[in-house]
Formats: sequence, structure tokens, C-alpha cells
Amino acid sequence: MARRLKVAIVGAGIGGMTAAGALHRMGHEVVVLERAPELGEVGAGLQLGPNAVKVIEALGLNEAITRTAAEPVDMVSIKWDDATLRYREPLKEISVERYGARYLMAHRADLHALLCSVVPEASINLGWACAGVRQSAGAAEAVRADGATLEADVVIGADGIHSAVRTALFGPMPARFTNQICWRAQVHVDDMPRRVGPGGSVALKSEDYVGWIGPTGHVLFYEIRPGKVLNIFAGRVSEGWAEESWAIPSSREEMIAAYAGWNDAMLEVFTKVDHVYRWGIYDRDPLKRWTEGRVTLLGDAAHPMMPTLAQGAAMSMEDGFALARWLDAMGDDPKGALVAYEAERLPRTGRVQIQARQQFENNRKTPTPPALSRDWIFEHDATTLRHPGATATAGA
Repeated sequence: MARRLKVAIVGAGIGGMTAAGALHRMGHEVVVLERAPELGEVGAGLQLGPNAVKVIEALGLNEAITRTAAEPVDMVSIKWDDATLRYREPLKEISVERYGARYLMAHRADLHALLCSVVPEASINLGWACAGVRQSAGAAEAVRADGATLEADVVIGADGIHSAVRTALFGPMPARFTNQICWRAQVHVDDMPRRVGPGGSVALKSEDYVGWIGPTGHVLFYEIRPGKVLNIFAGRVSEGWAEESWAIPSSREEMIAAYAGWNDAMLEVFTKVDHVYRWGIYDRDPLKRWTEGRVTLLGDAAHPMMPTLAQGAAMSMEDGFALARWLDAMGDDPKGALVAYEAERLPRTGRVQIQARQQFENNRKTPTPPALSRDWIFEHDATTLRHPGATATAGA
């Protein structure tokens, strides 16, 4: 049986806490090093495709996420100006049968709180800003700016797009501005328009996942707290630079002005917004490797991607569980486990990164072509592609 490992995870975001929860449930010692002085997630709505929900189920959180997340009934795509129906496809009806799990929409903070609940509070170190890593033949160390260190069998960089761990391994890698800026906001679900399109021909429900698609951007409406909160994601093409941040205050006036000429019913929803934030979307070309010795990366530290496939969080969660699987299966050879993890995950996440870019470019075409298939993404199960020697699972 593989030995029990001590794993240091730099970053307490969605991916880091998924890895921490899975490893803890498999019986390993986890130490989470988080730069922020308190736990919490910024942001608002989060789409959890079936591939992400499989990870949630494997962590024993299915019942808990059901209490907080919304399950969209249909995906409805409508034209940006006159709201003509482009297509309506069932989600709830087919998701479990076709992909093996539900498609859910959640508030990012709700999901993060659930993931944190799986990890002992004593394992999470706040205000611990990692500045780099060191390695020896038998261990790895996370190094703080003041020189303090924490030694572990492996160190995982789950510290986001500006990862200090990635920089320590591979040097500075400036992110690429994708020519997309986005706004995020929330309104009450009752503010969802009920009839749109020529003659009111398109009926909408708060349980619908609605996308307004145009040549200069796309706007998504979806419920994230059943009966309460409707999330707005508004992405727009921009040649100008925008800071990569979740927390740049904007205004409803700025958001409305950015979509001048779009459908009146959509713009009417914008007028109900109280708090608006804007950010720039950045990504990177797929890396050739994530791992060096006893240190590796996951999530945005390894593969930041555009939001056009709604897979950023899901890929981080898949990474976290897959990493735990390999470390659990190959505890006697942690360096080999990291190599195996990278070999499994890097091709898949790189493909998602590239398809997210392709979908963004397709959305700008007139007429807009059908959405690229995400079936291959949703069908994947990161919890069961197991190494033959694995003996533990992240169950209750």
C-alpha cells in the first residue's frame, strides 16, 4: 500500500481546495498555504458542467450542492438585436443520461464554502504568501517572502494566473490579453424577461440558461440560487487593454453603453443592476510541461483559459481530483505520480484552452455558426480514470 504523503498546496481557490479535499479524504496530510488573510471567493455565477459535478459527487458533496445550486432546464440561444430564437436545447432532461451527471449553476462563494468544508480548518494557513519553491532529493519546500519555509513531499501551485510557483519553476510568462472584457452582475430572478423576440414569440423562464449572441460579444443569464439570484455575464470584444481582476468597479451605465443597439428586453434587465464589476480576460498558450521534480501546477496556474466554454473552474476541479488520485496510487514515488498526473491532464486542458479561443472567434462571425460541441468535455470523468495500483477513493 502506498505511503501517506504530506502535500503542500499553494492557493485556496476552487482547484486548490478540490485537491486538498480529495487528498484529505484519501488519508493524506494536507497543508494549504493561502496568501489572503481570510477564506472566501470573489466572483458570482459559476457553471458546473457534468464533468465538474462528477468531482463534487466523488467528494461527497452532492446533497449539499443540491441545496444551494440551480439546475437549468433548457439552453436557449437568441439573436442579439431582435431576440429571434437561434435554438433551444434541453439540458436537465438529457444531462444525466448523456453525460453521467447533472448540469448545475452555482454562486462561486457557495461552491468554495462546500469545498472548504471537506478540509480541516487546522490544515489551512491564511496570510501565507508563497514567493517561491526549493527542492532536495527527498522533499520540496514552499518559501515565503520573509524566508520562512514549509517542507512537504510535494508542493502544488494552485495560485492562479499570476502564480508564484509557476514563475519559480519556469520563469516569468506574461499572460495574453484575449481582446475580451467582461462585466458581471446579479439581479433577482423575477427580472428575467418572460417574452422576447418578434411578437413575443420566444418564451423564457428563470430556469432557462439564456445566451444573447452577437458579433461583438455575448451575454448570459442564468439562475445561481434557485428562486433568488439571476447571474449576468456580459462579454464584449475590446481591442483596448483591461486589467485582469475580478474586482474593478464599473457601473450599470457603462455596461448599458457597451451594448448600445442590443435587444431592449436584455438592456432592461441591465437597468435593474445595483453592483457591477468589470475585468479583462487573459489566457496563455498551453504549456509544454507543468512539473519539475516534486512540484507541479494545477488550475489557472497551469492553464488559464477564456470563459467561452465555461470550463475554467471545472478543469481546476478535474485537475485537483486527478492529482489526488495519482498521489494516492503512487505515494511511494511522488515524483512519478506528478509525471503521470501531468501526462493525463495536460493534453485535455490544452485542448479546452484552444477550443475556448475558437468558440470566441466563432461568436464574432456573422452569421454565428453553431456552438462547438462540448460533449467530449462533459462525458469525461476525472474521478474514475484510475491507475491500476490505486487502492483508495475520496468517499465518505
